[in-house]
Amino acid sequence: MKTENEGRAGLLHGIGAYAMWGLVPLFWPLLKPAGAIEILAHRMVWSLAFVGLALLVLRCWGWVRELVRSPRKLGLIALAAAVITVNWGLYIWSVNAGHVVEASLGYFINPLVTIALGVLVLQERLRPAQWAAVGIGFAAVLVLAIGYGQPPWISLVLAFSFALYGLVKKKVNIGGLESLAAETAVQFLPALAYLVWLGGQGTLAFGSHGAGHTALLAATGLVTAIPLVCFGAAAIRVPLSTLGLLQYLAPTFQFLLGVLYFHEAMPAERWAGFSLVWLALTILTWDALRANRRNRAAVAAAAGAAGTAGSSQPVEAPGPVGTAPSTGR
Repeated sequence: MKTENEGRAGLLHGIGAYAMWGLVPLFWPLLKPAGAIEILAHRMVWSLAFVGLALLVLRCWGWVRELVRSPRKLGLIALAAAVITVNWGLYIWSVNAGHVVEASLGYFINPLVTIALGVLVLQERLRPAQWAAVGIGFAAVLVLAIGYGQPPWISLVLAFSFALYGLVKKKVNIGGLESLAAETAVQFLPALAYLVWLGGQGTLAFGSHGAGHTALLAATGLVTAIPLVCFGAAAIRVPLSTLGLLQYLAPTFQFLLGVLYFHEAMPAERWAGFSLVWLALTILTWDALRANRRNRAAVAAAAGAAGTAGSSQPVEAPGPVGTAPSTGR
């Protein structure tokens, strides 16, 4: 019963995290007339404040000593901070500039870009279905480029920056809350300096448009931290395959907001490009679920063989049962 309740709680946390990320385009326009860079700076400053408070409450500081003693990890954290700065800044600008649909496309194609980086950087091998998905995704980008008259650069920069961020985070290998604290610590001084400079120029929106607007700018820290906390709660309670499916909720909500709420144009060529992306993601998801089932079956079979060997030869220590077959990555 406890395991079932844990799984249900994890699923709800995961849905909550991705739903909040999917609905965040409704939040950024509320921060106007603040510009995208000022909003980004506030997000960095207030995120560190809220995450630092959370770590203080949890008394979770042991990781800091280990991180400071590792120049390699510090360098990777700095790189992660730089990459996510580009991602956050472009996303805020694209939403407030009326490009919500194009931004959603970036997060739809992100899994395909992540796979491509795995091949190019980590020398991973792809299964045929994964190659097909990547090929269809590439065709989708071509179709959209022809429709736009130029490459969908917002989508591509968002997808590549977030995929690179994920790759760096994989190498750093520290918790989500701790990682966000370290990254925003790197971002904090430049962000604060920019806000001070804006104040000196007399163009700082913070405090100039009423208490409500000021509170909303401060809430950028909560908007950043709360979904991450929910995601962390989900990640330890539900299978990775489930999280992989839930990740499509965020761009789906963003796409629906762009079309139905912000009334962005969807000409035929854009529908064609998105349809190809959705086809690629369907193939990718089907292949991942099939590979996961095969791996679980292989592990169960290996465990059964080990049990049989142990019961038939109780005196001897059982030898290695082998490993599950490779999934090709």
